[in-house]
Amino acid sequence: MPAPSDKASRHWFVTGASGGLGRHLTEHALRSGDRVTATVRRPATLEDLRETHGDRLTVENVDLTRPADVDKVIGRTLRTGPVDVVVNNAGYAVVGAAEEMTVQQIRDQIEVLLLAPMMITRAFLRPMREQGGGRIIQISSVGGQVGIPTHSSYHAGKWGLEGFTESVSREVSDFNIHLTLVEPGATRTGFASALQYTTETTVYRDNAVGQTRHYLKTADENVFTGDPAKLAAAIYDTSRHPSPPLRLALGSDTYSAIHAALTERLSALETQQDLAESVAFTH
Repeated sequence: MPAPSDKASRHWFVTGASGGLGRHLTEHALRSGDRVTATVRRPATLEDLRETHGDRLTVENVDLTRPADVDKVIGRTLRTGPVDVVVNNAGYAVVGAAEEMTVQQIRDQIEVLLLAPMMITRAFLRPMREQGGGRIIQISSVGGQVGIPTHSSYHAGKWGLEGFTESVSREVSDFNIHLTLVEPGATRTGFASALQYTTETTVYRDNAVGQTRHYLKTADENVFTGDPAKLAAAIYDTSRHPSPPLRLALGSDTYSAIHAALTERLSALETQQDLAESVAFTH
C-alpha cells in the first residue's frame, strides 16, 4: 500500500468547510483530483462545488458540539473507504474580558476549538494506523502561540490544541501518522466579521480590552495580508511532504509575532535558571 502522501488521489475530511480557509482548502483538494468529505452547518453553501465536482464531494451537515452526531458522520465516511487527510478547521472566537464571558460562552469555545478536534483526531488514529499512515492537520492560529486581551477562551482552546497535538504526534510517529499545526495570522476569510462579543462592562471600556474590542469591531479586513487561497495551497503542499513540520506558521505577521513571543519567553526563562536549580535536593 502506498504511503498516504504518495497516493495519486486522496480522501480528505474537512470540518468547517462552508467558508473561509476550510472552503479554500476543499476547493484546492478537489481541483487537485482528490475526494473530500466536508462537514458544514449550512450544506447549501457548497452546492456550487457539488455541481462542479460531483460525487468527489460529500457534504455532511453536523454540529461539532454533538459528539454522537460527529461519530455517526465519521462512521459513514470511513465506510466509503480510507481517509488520508483530516483537517480540523472549524472555529470561531468570542471577544471580551474573561470576567464578561458567560459560562456557556466559555464551554462552547472549548467544545469547538479543543474537544471536537481531540475527539475527531482520536476517531481517525486507529484507521490511519491500520491503513499504514495518514495526515492530521489542525488549524490553530497565531493565537495558539501569542496571547492578546479579549481572547482568553479562544487562546485556551488553541493553546490546548497545540499541546494535545504535540503530544499525540510523538505517540503515533512510528505508524507513519503525521500531525501538523497550521498557525495563520490575519487572513481575509471573513473571520473578523463572524466574531462574537461579550456584553461590554464599563470597567473594561477604556483599558486594553476596550481598545482591542473597538479595533476588531472597526477593522477593515482588506488590511489583512493573508491570502486564504495561498494558505490553502501551502497546506496542501505540506500534506504531500514526506516529513511535514509539526508547526507551520503562515503569514509575515504570524512569523513576527511568534518570533517575538518566543524570544520574550526564552529571555524570561533564562533569568530564572538559578532559582529553578535552587529548589533541588542538596546531596
